[in-house]
Amino acid sequence: MSRRRQIYEGKAKILYEGPEPGTIIQYFKDDATAFNAQKKGTINGKGVINNRISEYIFTRLAHIGIPTHFIRRLNMREQLVRQVEIIPLEVVVRNVAAGSIAKKLGIEEGEMLPHTLIEYYLKDDELGDPMVAEEHIACFNWAGHEEMQDISSMAIRINDFLCGMFAAVDIRLIDFKLEFGRIYDGEFSRVILADEFSPDNCRLWDMASGEKLDKDRFRRDLGGEEEAYQEVARRLGVLSGDDNGPGEVLDMDAHRSRLRTPPSKPKK
Repeated sequence: MSRRRQIYEGKAKILYEGPEPGTIIQYFKDDATAFNAQKKGTINGKGVINNRISEYIFTRLAHIGIPTHFIRRLNMREQLVRQVEIIPLEVVVRNVAAGSIAKKLGIEEGEMLPHTLIEYYLKDDELGDPMVAEEHIACFNWAGHEEMQDISSMAIRINDFLCGMFAAVDIRLIDFKLEFGRIYDGEFSRVILADEFSPDNCRLWDMASGEKLDKDRFRRDLGGEEEAYQEVARRLGVLSGDDNGPGEVLDMDAHRSRLRTPPSKPKK
């Protein structure tokens, strides 16, 4: 196989040049980091599990009209995705007080929030990914007004769908992080969901016991990280069958056409 050109290496993934223009190969690593990479380690098999879970969730989201960068899974650790211009924001959706919000605001961890909360953080490791308001986003033109409307609308719709999906397998979706990117068709651009969705970037608690099934086990030295990630995958049913085979294959032309079609608006 010809040597692929590496585009970028992050804390959890490596990006390679894709087989055709406008595509990227996303490789999932076993590396684990926390507290802005101040704590580092390895969770054996994490990349394989996260690849499977992210494939499953992005495919399910596409079925309800959420446009995503996912095209297909290539093998155990790699996905073919659409190349996007990443919007420099981390979008955090919270249903239950946990992590930083519980610590900063003195709220007891596990307390239900009065309503779903969306927070925005600037993607900048050197600055520690500071929290920003929509006024900052508009002032510095990190995203336009219509883009922010699309982002918030998709975030709420994703949350509603995933809360139900995880509840069906007795998992409580506490909070999660999303990233979005722009794709261009000439001068026209659209916002689509990018990055990944896995126990690396969300909090998942067992509904009955409250047991943590996510990266908090690594952050807080609880142990059992591998088993927790495997349990999430098992409940979602993504580890059955041939784990070496490709995931759902989407026709590239049809994929691009779907991305140009605005998603239906959620019902109020």
